[in-house]
Amino acid sequence: MSRGGSGGRTRVLTARGRTAASTRWLERQLNDPYVRRAKAEGYRSRAAYKLLELDERFGLLKGVDRVIDLGVAPGGWAQVVKRRRSQATVVGIDLLPVDPIEGVTLFQLDFMDDRAPELLSEALGGPADLVMSDMAANTVGHPQTDHLRTMGLVEAGVEFACEVLRPGGAFVAKVLAGGADAGLVAQLKRAFTTVKHAKPPASRKDSSEWYVIAQGFKGRAAPPKTDTTD
Repeated sequence: MSRGGSGGRTRVLTARGRTAASTRWLERQLNDPYVRRAKAEGYRSRAAYKLLELDERFGLLKGVDRVIDLGVAPGGWAQVVKRRRSQATVVGIDLLPVDPIEGVTLFQLDFMDDRAPELLSEALGGPADLVMSDMAANTVGHPQTDHLRTMGLVEAGVEFACEVLRPGGAFVAKVLAGGADAGLVAQLKRAFTTVKHAKPPASRKDSSEWYVIAQGFKGRAAPPKTDTTD
């Protein structure tokens, strides 16, 4: 049950069986302008506006024809791509089920599964222009552990992106407070011409999430030549 509060804010009344934490979460959702906007504009989640704001700042979706969405559920980012680039081939993967999105190929599978890279590459049908990742590991409540688990997913995403991106392509991924660690940033700078961190306005101020944006993929390094001389 809810009722209007002062200034038009919706207050959620405590209900039997509802915890204080769930009451606070529901109240925040009801008063979140991005949640209301997503519902009005047909996006599956407020996260869609994070990608829209990152695109506005970095031009991530300009001219893209092939896009891979890692951690696609519930599908807001894939929706944004298809609305901005209706002819683009979009392939998404998530451990969670995702309702069908017109024009998007979806796989319900753990990205860390050995089969995932080949399935995604085959479905894409060519080099990717953009690999985007909104993946985050399930939190255990221990900040250092949560950070390490999420960064492990980001590192796997970077390795995959460097296998499938075309020269000039881009990679964007969610990281936690503090951004990508020094080793990962160094790896990205070797593979991309620009690497930046950003916190889009749609990301809640009290959230620890940031995004790393790597653009201008330099291409896969050529394997070292084998010396065939005696």
